[in-house]
Amino acid sequence: MIDFRPILFIVGVLLATLAAAMVLPAVADAAVGNRDWQVFAISAALTLFVGGILVLSTRGLARGGIGLRQAFVLTTLCWLVIPTFAALPFMFADLKLDYTDAFFEAKSGVTTTGATVIVGLDHAAPGILLWRALLQWLGGIGIIAMALVVLPMLQVGGMQLFRMESSDRSEKALPRAAQFAAWTGFLYLGFTLLCAALYRLAGMGGFDAVAHAMTTIATGGFSTRDSSVGFYKEPLIDLVAIIFMLIGSLPFVLYVRAVRGAPGMLWRDEQVRWFLGIVLMVVSAMTMYLVFLRGVAGPDALRMAAFNVVSVITGTGYATTDYGAWGGFAVTSMFCVMFIGGCAGSTTCGIKVFRLQVLYASANIQVRRLLQPNGVFIPYYNGKPIPDAVTESVMAFFFLFLLCFMAIAVGLSLAGLDFITAVSGAATAISNVGPGLGPIIGPAGNFASLPDPAKWLLAAGMLLGRLELFTVLVLLMPSFWRA
Repeated sequence: MIDFRPILFIVGVLLATLAAAMVLPAVADAAVGNRDWQVFAISAALTLFVGGILVLSTRGLARGGIGLRQAFVLTTLCWLVIPTFAALPFMFADLKLDYTDAFFEAKSGVTTTGATVIVGLDHAAPGILLWRALLQWLGGIGIIAMALVVLPMLQVGGMQLFRMESSDRSEKALPRAAQFAAWTGFLYLGFTLLCAALYRLAGMGGFDAVAHAMTTIATGGFSTRDSSVGFYKEPLIDLVAIIFMLIGSLPFVLYVRAVRGAPGMLWRDEQVRWFLGIVLMVVSAMTMYLVFLRGVAGPDALRMAAFNVVSVITGTGYATTDYGAWGGFAVTSMFCVMFIGGCAGSTTCGIKVFRLQVLYASANIQVRRLLQPNGVFIPYYNGKPIPDAVTESVMAFFFLFLLCFMAIAVGLSLAGLDFITAVSGAATAISNVGPGLGPIIGPAGNFASLPDPAKWLLAAGMLLGRLELFTVLVLLMPSFWRA
């Protein structure tokens, strides 16, 4: 039987941390005389009460390490429990949200998806706006930790490739995991502060700059405005957003190595080069399309294409315009890049670039074997041979990703959604992008009008995508609980 005491102890600690985070929006509301500070205070007290009970009741019994099966349960449970309590302020605040909408908003925030059901953000209380940004910021740092520590240990979807890379002492960014975590947190905070400062200099107000900085570096996409970043109509703001969305999409382990004296590793990494190459290729194609087929002026076309393509491919979900109205090529291209995501070890989700590299290397080997049946060919990633176990894991991930995407899309259609809304909704949920396509959930709309079953199904898709499918699906196997 699985010993749940260490699991519940850690969940309790995380709930206590969440309760502490609720104090900040409470202060923000109290500072402007908004009564919603009481909502955050009560929600924090309830969350701290439950977290404290879990910690106190298991502290003396939760000794020893976390086993493999415990790690699977803990990872999924954390990403379920945290939005459950994070939804309380949304439900009790003056937003007229029921628990379904509140949970959807909280789940979208913690998973850095960025899909929203809230209308009227321009006039919302500062506490709610700050809470949305905080959820994505905390979710972003949690995603980095999970991608660098938990998923490689669980060997999920080829992520063991990065565990093997760090197993050699000469390749380690730092000798101890605690030091590495401290450096990662320091850089994450530093990037956030720098982004906020640049947003402020580019023309944003102080509060908006801080809120957008938190959701930009987390590649989350929650904004303080209904029209997202498009509200500002300022090229410098767009440029700052593009830079920091890309920063959030690169491996944070390479940032740590860069500040520790190896800055060249960032550019030498094949995954980084592939990712930036894909971005450059799609932005160039979209710019030429807007210029030659849509009649948009060159500078405007480049700005619109660069911002919105980077926003979608990184899973951030900001928008400066309704790219759904750009025509068939643009809509199809945006739908395709929804699935790509950024690099492993970043705040992004999606398929991840390294998996595309592994599949490309494997396919290339198969073609060469057809031409030279007696030849010996070995696929490589970053100059190292790719073990068969990694290739098999990546192929299994692709199969499950496609299967889950189709299941969610069919489920959404059964809930009454049209084809474009169902398909793009499934894609944006499992890839944690945010806005979908079409007039309902596209960049100019939101998810408020969807039926409750669709919202719960989308929330499940966000969880699956955020935890790389296997981490959740393995819990559904009876053999997991019998082992």
